[in-house]
Amino acid sequence: MTWFYLVIAGIFEVVWATTMKFSHGFSHLGYSLATLIGMGLSFGFLALATKHLPLSIAYPVWTGIGAVGSIIIGVTLFHDQLSPATWIFVGLLVISILGIKLTS
Repeated sequence: MTWFYLVIAGIFEVVWATTMKFSHGFSHLGYSLATLIGMGLSFGFLALATKHLPLSIAYPVWTGIGAVGSIIIGVTLFHDQLSPATWIFVGLLVISILGIKLTS
């Protein structure tokens, strides 16, 4: 269940980062509230995960999920353009996250 909490925390990190972008500098109330709720849920699930996982494992996985998820959202929703070299490093990030999980 601990890893499930960590994945949910990472997903909510993507949620709050995305809604923060949509809030346009916290000038749209609905998206601003969604950002705060997403932050609360993300930190809450991270706190649950760190009850049983070392911080040295939980935090990098959480930020990695958030980073990869935000990249995917940026490309699909906001039409961000990434170079092929950047995609290689995104792939390495995914491999790193999986490697941390498999070796912990």
